[in-house]
Amino acid sequence: MDFINRVTPNQTQQPQHVGSTPGSVELPGRGKADEKHNGRKHDVFERWSRLGSNILLFVVALLIATVAWLIFTASPAAENSYINTSKLQAVFLNTGQVYFGNIKTLNNDYIVLDNIYYLQTSNSSSTSSSSTANQNVSLVKLGCELHKPYDQMIINNSEITFWENLQSNGQVAQAVATYQKAHPNGQASCTQQATSSGTNLQNSSSTAQ
Repeated sequence: MDFINRVTPNQTQQPQHVGSTPGSVELPGRGKADEKHNGRKHDVFERWSRLGSNILLFVVALLIATVAWLIFTASPAAENSYINTSKLQAVFLNTGQVYFGNIKTLNNDYIVLDNIYYLQTSNSSSTSSSSTANQNVSLVKLGCELHKPYDQMIINNSEITFWENLQSNGQVAQAVATYQKAHPNGQASCTQQATSSGTNLQNSSSTAQ
């Protein structure tokens, strides 16, 4: 036992580092270099990750914008794109009343109608009140009514059945053209509304005879 525990004077024990393998030699400064190298690799990985995320977000945004554009272009044309500004329009209300004029504004809530005319029916004689064939239809210019309205009307869409553009050779368009030619400065007097408002229109039932 004494021999085993005895250490010769020339024999020194080498200190052993914890975690190192026997026989390996740790170089000074090697651990810090490895940490620095690993840190650089981690920074590069983070940069590429951020770049990839930004590219992915850009691609997704581009796809969303493309789909929205396709949906917009494929959707039906807006209703106001059908207005022929060089023609008159007829607006039919669910009450049966019809107004003629120029649609200036049309949206989801209402339309604005200018240069307004409407039809007025009267019997040619009191003895034929039951016969529609003897009815005279006159085109009346808005503005000479009892309440003296301006030549503009705002109509709620809930009151409108439909509207349409009128051809220039129709009876209404021709009567409006005749009135405007006779009254280039607008209606001056309201004493004879039906007469001064323009041209009588022939009733469709009398035309058929």
